Amino acid sequence: MIYLARDAMNRAYAPYSGFQVGAVVRGANGGLFAGCNVENAAYPQGCCAEAAAVAAMVLAGENRIAEVLVMGRGEQLVSPCGGCRQRIREFADDSAPVHICGEEGLRKTLTLGELLPLSFGPGHLK
Repeated sequence: MIYLARDAMNRAYAPYSGFQVGAVVRGANGGLFAGCNVENAAYPQGCCAEAAAVAAMVLAGENRIAEVLVMGRGEQLVSPCGGCRQRIREFADDSAPVHICGEEGLRKTLTLGELLPLSFGPGHLK
C-alpha cells in the first residue's frame, strides 16, 4: 500500500498549492485502489486523494473499505480532511484502520472512529 500511495502522491496534480497527496484504500475483497489529489483553478472543484481512491474502488465494484492509507510530504501528519473522513465512513465502520504516512513510511495508525467520533453513517438512514 505504501508503494502505491507514494506513486499516487508523485502523480498528483497540485500546481497551485504544491501539496501532493496519495491515498490507497483496500477493499473488503482485498483489492487495492489508489488516488491522488487533483487541483483546479476554481479551487472548490478540486478532488482529494482519498475521494479519488474511494471512487476507483466503487468503479471496480467493491463497496466496503477494510483499511485506508494516506501519504503526504512535510513534517506534519497528513490525515484525511473532514469531508473525506465522511466519504470513508460511507464504506467503512469505526474500526477501519487509517494509516497516516510520510515519504519515509508509516507515522501513525488511527481507527476511523478516532478520526470521526460519533459519526453519521448509512445505518442511521435505515
